[in-house]
Amino acid sequence: MTPVQKLAGLVLLMLVLMASAAGVTWQVQDWRMGKQLAEQAGLHKNDLAAISNAAAVQARTEQDKRLGLEGRLQSIDEAHFKEFSDAQKNISRLRDRLATADVRLSVLIDATDSASGCNVPSTTSAVGVVHAARRAQLDPAHAQRIIAITDAGDQGLIALRACQAYVRAILR
Repeated sequence: MTPVQKLAGLVLLMLVLMASAAGVTWQVQDWRMGKQLAEQAGLHKNDLAAISNAAAVQARTEQDKRLGLEGRLQSIDEAHFKEFSDAQKNISRLRDRLATADVRLSVLIDATDSASGCNVPSTTSAVGVVHAARRAQLDPAHAQRIIAITDAGDQGLIALRACQAYVRAILR
């Protein structure tokens, strides 16, 4: 072996040693980075689980609120439906009583109004049971129309109260 061959062999041996040292270094770096990546993945998994749990709790809370609101709205609807149906029954009974002349609708007359021109006697007769101011009975057809107007007004007021209760329940 010549000195040049020895030198070439030595250089080749040095290159092999450097290559193997670089491979070992890369392998050690890979192990360290793998360990760090595994730790980060574990932390990331824990963070995702915490976020998922918090979102589930919030969703359950919102669902409970929604169910509570639906229950309150249902009870409000039932109460207003009962009020509405009771008003309808009362108006129906009043109409029936007006139609059968069981009840008469009358109005007070101003005794001091000279322009009214109404010749209703100012004193009550012995047959009547009215002991108040002068009154005039309305025609049953007019009474029915007045009852229809008050019925529509009652329905409007009931609907208004229902809307107000709905808005109050929503805004809570």
